[in-house]
Amino acid sequence: MAYNSLYASARTMLLKGELLWLTDKFMVQLLDAGVYSTNADTAIATHTTMADIPAGALIGSAVEITGKTISTDGAAAAANVTIPAVAGATAEYVLIYKEVTPGAATNPLILLFNVATGLPATPNGGDIIVTWDAGINKVFRP
Repeated sequence: MAYNSLYASARTMLLKGELLWLTDKFMVQLLDAGVYSTNADTAIATHTTMADIPAGALIGSAVEITGKTISTDGAAAAANVTIPAVAGATAEYVLIYKEVTPGAATNPLILLFNVATGLPATPNGGDIIVTWDAGINKVFRP
């Protein structure tokens, strides 16, 4: 199933003013759908923190999103992200989470993508570059 969406809990945080795109620290993490195999609709509706992501689903290292801006048409934009020296299982998902505490299971989940250029990505020990949409959607549109 094609799925690119904000987690329901992130929508609530956004409406409460608890997500600040320009100043909060957001991370990108690749995921193996074979381990994070929950139904995407269920995941988006019910998962809230990194505790909901099995450790075995994490591929490569998490990388901070930099160069964050807000486009004139209201989209969150940022520099593309390079995840270095990725090895392991095929990555079918790109996850964005807010890093409140490095490595904490309580870090909130923000977005889940499984439709993007280059997905699924098969690691070969080289870098994987996450390239955001150059159109109106950028990283995401609230």
